[in-house]
Amino acid sequence: MRCPYCSNEDTQVKDSRPTEDNTAIRRRRFCECGARFTTFERIQLRDLIVLKKNNQKEIFDRDKIFRSISLALRKRNIEQEKIERIVNGIVRRLENLGETEIKTSLIGELIMDALFNLDQVAYVRFASVYKNFREAKDFEDFLGNLEEK
Repeated sequence: MRCPYCSNEDTQVKDSRPTEDNTAIRRRRFCECGARFTTFERIQLRDLIVLKKNNQKEIFDRDKIFRSISLALRKRNIEQEKIERIVNGIVRRLENLGETEIKTSLIGELIMDALFNLDQVAYVRFASVYKNFREAKDFEDFLGNLEEK
C-alpha cells in the first residue's frame, strides 16, 4: 500500500481488525516517513454501474453515498460508524439486486428511506437537494406529506 504522504510503496500494517458490522477489515498502517494512516478492505460482490437520469453511465462510488449522507447529517450528532453501517447496508442491497446497472433514482430512494428512519431533519435536507426544491412552497408540501406518514 502506497503512503499517502510520501508515496513510498513499502508501508507496514501495525494492526488489523474487523469493523463493527464485520463488512470490512480496518488496517492501521505506518511508513518509514513516520506517517500513520488507516485503510479499509471491503468485499465487493460485483461491479456496479450507475445509470444517471440523462442516461449517462458511471462506475458506482460508495463514497458518494457516504458524502451525501454525511452532508445531510452535518451537525446532527450521529456517529461516523452509524453512517458507515447505513452505507454498507445500502451497498449490500444494491449488490444483492443481481443487476449490474442501478438507476440513481433507486439509490436516492434507499438513502431517503435510511434517513427517514434515522433523522427527520437530515431526511428533509437530503430531500430538498434530491427532489430539487426550488421555493419555500416545495418544503411546505413535502413537510405536509411527511406529517401524513
